[in-house]
Amino acid sequence: MYRYFMISLFFLAFITTSNAQMTGSLQGQVIDVTNDEGLPFANVHLEKNDSIYFTMQTDFDGNYNFSNVPVTTWDIEVSYVGFPTSKIEGVVIKLGEVVSLNIEMDGGSDALHSEEIVVQAYRIPLIEQEATPGGQTLTAADIKHLATRSVTSITATTAGVNQADHGEAVSSNGSRSSSNRSMIDGSKRRSLSKKGRKSKSKLGTTANAYPSPAPSLRTTQEREKTNASAYGIHSVEKPSNEEYGTFVENKYIAVQDEALSTFSIDVDRASYSNIRRHLNQMQQPPKDAIRIEEMVNYFNYNYPQPTDEHPFLVETEVSDCPWNKEAKLVQIGLQGKKIDLENAPISNLVFLIDVSGSMSYANKLPLLKESLTLLINNMRAKDKMAMVVYAGAAGLIQASTSDKNKLLEALDKLQAGGSTAGGAGIELAYKIAKKNLVSDGNNRVIIATDGDFNVGGSSTTDLEKLIVEKRKDDIFLTVLGYGMGNYKDDRMEVLADKGNGNYAYIDNIKEAKKTLVKEMGGTLYTIAKDVKLQIEFNPVQVKSYRLVGYENRLLNKEDFNDDTKDAGELGAGHTVTALYEIILSDNYKESKKEKNVDDLVYQKNRATALAQNSKDLMTIKLRYKEPKGTKSILMALPVAKDIKPISAASENFRFATAVAGFGMLLRDSEFSKELTYDAVLELANGAKGTDTEGYRKEFIGMVKNVRSMSAQANKAQAGK
Repeated sequence: MYRYFMISLFFLAFITTSNAQMTGSLQGQVIDVTNDEGLPFANVHLEKNDSIYFTMQTDFDGNYNFSNVPVTTWDIEVSYVGFPTSKIEGVVIKLGEVVSLNIEMDGGSDALHSEEIVVQAYRIPLIEQEATPGGQTLTAADIKHLATRSVTSITATTAGVNQADHGEAVSSNGSRSSSNRSMIDGSKRRSLSKKGRKSKSKLGTTANAYPSPAPSLRTTQEREKTNASAYGIHSVEKPSNEEYGTFVENKYIAVQDEALSTFSIDVDRASYSNIRRHLNQMQQPPKDAIRIEEMVNYFNYNYPQPTDEHPFLVETEVSDCPWNKEAKLVQIGLQGKKIDLENAPISNLVFLIDVSGSMSYANKLPLLKESLTLLINNMRAKDKMAMVVYAGAAGLIQASTSDKNKLLEALDKLQAGGSTAGGAGIELAYKIAKKNLVSDGNNRVIIATDGDFNVGGSSTTDLEKLIVEKRKDDIFLTVLGYGMGNYKDDRMEVLADKGNGNYAYIDNIKEAKKTLVKEMGGTLYTIAKDVKLQIEFNPVQVKSYRLVGYENRLLNKEDFNDDTKDAGELGAGHTVTALYEIILSDNYKESKKEKNVDDLVYQKNRATALAQNSKDLMTIKLRYKEPKGTKSILMALPVAKDIKPISAASENFRFATAVAGFGMLLRDSEFSKELTYDAVLELANGAKGTDTEGYRKEFIGMVKNVRSMSAQANKAQAGK
């Protein structure tokens, strides 16, 4: 593999050098046609023969810019969560030219169900580079959207040509003097005149020319771990300084050795959107960044709403295991009760915002500000919010208020700079939250950061001790992660886990809308805390079992009845799904013969008479506390041996299984056996359902991209 990688690098250097003068450029903006605004962090791919050669994300204003693109005909594919994929075929790149092409995306509800928007045969430009001072090519579509169609208007759109540009305002027919060759046409644009909106992002720079398609994340046959640098395409901030908590994948456990499996629920969803960020940038996700339970729980499932006194309902299903023909798969689903947000308890929120120097990139503080703007605008008049910031020190910049204008004005003024005193910021935020505590309300601190704490108590252990102490005041926590490069996932996971909280990673504004607007109830309102599960397997029916994921949430069996032990929180409307692989026993005696340990001398492991006569596979016990309670409430239900073929399993089961299988392939799991991306796609496509928001469609597209890269790597390997 190393030899192949070095040969590829040599070939890349040779081709790049020899073709240095045989390139052109492609730039433009990805636009949401529903509001005429640029889409930040949309994924733009340059393809040829259905293989991806270049990729990038748009900047904060939706602009993209590929330089040094080999002279030939390309296809452009643009994807964005909640939007149908747009593909433009036949884009001609000519020697020394800058082709400008705006790409429109329609996020309307009807468009979500279309598979792909394809524009056939890109037209030859009407005006060639010699006609414009910047060497830019303008198409008929560009001219059509100009406010006027004089030569002056046309040339005013080219890079380096500016009309009136006062302060930070942007003219309607020209680019900012500080812009980097971005075209602004005559159609309405999002205003960039707000203070604090200037982006220091270096996103949007293109990678070096690729002589061959980007290699696979993982080959199907060899399942080798691929060096992330082999993709050749990176963001400005390299992922080398990112930190993730290490864990060992759960193994099979013999029921006769340990019949109890105990774990805490996990409503965090950060892992999925973080993986999406890596894959969209053609980077190998770090193995420890792939937490399968968070991938599965990113999606909502169509479980019934609870109708009894408990705040959630438990639903189970048993079917075939797609990656192990010898096993069955048990799905355990929890559905939290939805609440009427208009009549929900009063909220006392404190925003704790990282404004340190590491937050200066466009996908950090600027995206953070846009995210919190969405949340603030959706809060009610009776809710109160305060704003604390921290860099080298922490400070209160807006006292608790219901005045949204004050909050938005304070938010808009934020700029990044300095070191990161995260511990001091947490101390102050909880102090403000406690000062404004609503006894029968929703009290919560919302931390927005990249997790790079480097001043004062900054170690994971220090922060864990601090947050455990603060949760005693019944103040809950939401952690919002931003950015890349120096991203500290392990610290934010610990904060959310130990602070009665939840954790989300925001990689684009659509994810912010999902987390803070569409799923506001689950993010902000806790309906049950310290939710624990304990499964007792029937040794007559089940020989061994393996919990898929939840490695960071495992508990000792004694912890289940210990009300002092912390566990996960469930938000309003949240769904939580867990999967168990189980190996069935034909009967107890056969299971006993297959043990790999000697028989016990001083005691005998025998199945009870109840187990001998029961057809149940297991009994599920759950404990939870009310949001302000101290004593847990017990629930229990059996799971019968009612096994369906996977073709008859529910959409919930099949889609959750597809997501888990994809995670196992990305992790190169030893338990994925003969599972393939084709099998994952078959499951996911058959279980997409109505998919109103388009999240399942986006997942399917992500799997297709990885499958394509894997196929290309296989071809390259076969041709050696």
